[in-house]
Amino acid sequence: MSKKTLDRILQSQGFGTRNHCRELIRAGEVRVGGETATDFAATFETDGMAFEVLGELWIFRAHVYVALNKPPNFECSRKPSHHPGILTLLPEQFRWRDVQPVGRLDHDTTGLLLLSDDGAFIHAQSSPKRHVPKVYVATTHAPVTVELLTKLRGGVKLDDEPAPLTAQTRQLDAQRLEIVLEQGKYHQVKRMLVAAGNHCVALRRVAVGALTLDALGLAEGAWCYLDPRQLSVAAADAAGTAGAAPA
Repeated sequence: MSKKTLDRILQSQGFGTRNHCRELIRAGEVRVGGETATDFAATFETDGMAFEVLGELWIFRAHVYVALNKPPNFECSRKPSHHPGILTLLPEQFRWRDVQPVGRLDHDTTGLLLLSDDGAFIHAQSSPKRHVPKVYVATTHAPVTVELLTKLRGGVKLDDEPAPLTAQTRQLDAQRLEIVLEQGKYHQVKRMLVAAGNHCVALRRVAVGALTLDALGLAEGAWCYLDPRQLSVAAADAAGTAGAAPA
């Protein structure tokens, strides 16, 4: 169990500076247990704590773990340059909490993206040493051929890579294939398809380890908190002990 003062609780949950949180409390904009709380120095047990700020219900979370179905034309950056940042799709409090994407998707790539303010989780999920597989569906300019699949499985050479890169592949239909990667090199899927003699016209990430976009049921642009079971699945993926049912 952990106790904190109310102003520190609000600050830790992304409601702004400590002074701003105190102002919210003094103004009667914070309710705990159904009662208006006006003493910013009052202490509360944080585990499972529910509270309201400006009429919105929140649950205390020591860390935030989120899955987002990324739409096109959003950048995975806290300082986007040409398109809106993905954090604009999430509550403002997440930006104050320094929530960050686990890896990146290109601005025109869509699909499953994990985000968190837990540095250990981000490292475990994104480190190439952990070999967490990412599953993509690529739509190609020209029809998918046996030759294309063979080249991708056997390895294609990219200019800035010392050795050929390989990928698990499976044809889905005439111009779509599933590609599974563990490396996560810059623009890897697109560049591999070009090197293999085709061209990617659309790319969607459908799974990170055993977490699948279909099972999460997120519409494009929607997000959700990962529940304890989904977090255990993600942890198993990063530890190389995956075996739990997909989320």
